[in-house]
Amino acid sequence: MKIGLVCPYNLFRGGGVQECVLAVQAELNKRGHDAIIVTPKPRENHTEEPKGVRLLGRATDMKSPFHTTAQVSVSVDPNEVDSLLEQENFDVLHFHEPWVPLLSRQILLKSNARNIATFHAKLPDTVMSQTIKRVITPYTKSVLKYIDVFTAVSDPASAYLRALSDVPITIVPNGIDLAKYRIGKPSKSPYVFYIGRLERRKGIKFLLNAMAKLQLTYPDIKLILAGDGSDRAQLERYAKDNKINAEFLGRIDEATKLKLLREAHVFCSPARYGESFGIVLLEAMASGVPIVAGCNPGYETVLTGTGRLSLVDPSDTSEFTRRLDLMLHDEAVRGIWKDWAKANIDQYDYKMVVDQYVRLYEAA
Repeated sequence: MKIGLVCPYNLFRGGGVQECVLAVQAELNKRGHDAIIVTPKPRENHTEEPKGVRLLGRATDMKSPFHTTAQVSVSVDPNEVDSLLEQENFDVLHFHEPWVPLLSRQILLKSNARNIATFHAKLPDTVMSQTIKRVITPYTKSVLKYIDVFTAVSDPASAYLRALSDVPITIVPNGIDLAKYRIGKPSKSPYVFYIGRLERRKGIKFLLNAMAKLQLTYPDIKLILAGDGSDRAQLERYAKDNKINAEFLGRIDEATKLKLLREAHVFCSPARYGESFGIVLLEAMASGVPIVAGCNPGYETVLTGTGRLSLVDPSDTSEFTRRLDLMLHDEAVRGIWKDWAKANIDQYDYKMVVDQYVRLYEAA
């Protein structure tokens, strides 16, 4: 099949949706399909289109409901859309986050292919988010009639669509490439590892508070944080002022991430809201690293059964500290958790995820 994967975000900036689109493309091409990513031209100068990517329209910075800035497409030349669809003659177009202006709608209006949509995000229950919903809902409703098959990465991610329509929705989870991950051995110097954006909704300040309390009993425990974001400077100052043993690495490459995961004693992601799934949780599970995570609807879809041992209210510093202590030092609990992770991770291999998408493509 000839498949177009439409990503409304700047593909070159990274992010959960971008990682998903790239992984799905790679797996589809391995199977002999011809998968091409359609994404807006970034604001930065890219003189050539990467292989397997078509740049359409222009991206610009836009404030998201998650208090972050994303680059999304805001201008698309209709003639460029006509030219793309005529040249590629897609059998299937797979739109990721079709509610994000403007790229998906412009293509949907002219598409003669079967149109599949995947909803990734759970919009947070904030005043700003509710305002954005009111603005984008007429836009979203205007594109639904052009879509043949609806999917979402989780039940929380489907909530916005379910509020607008009673169309059937198939849950197809996010995934990871399991071949990249292997169970390692914790380092001799114990540390808690975090990777992700450094922004308010991720709950990093709560993690710092819990680590400060934990280090009173275990002074050798270190916190390693990878990633960047609007709150980085403020968080670094907070850690320094409160004498918390924390190291901020900034952005890291894939090899460094895999090594830090394999050698961590605990992976912690204390996000409070705005999570529809939790790819970072899958990465820790695949590496055999016990998790402590914020109890939000997205993470609850991954950390089920025995995995619920990982869930905690990050704002409760005492309970957060106790859970970190338990997952760091109780070998019986760590063993039970690792057995659960090993038994549950295979379903999230991208081979399994793409199996589900291909069945939907063929049915459509």
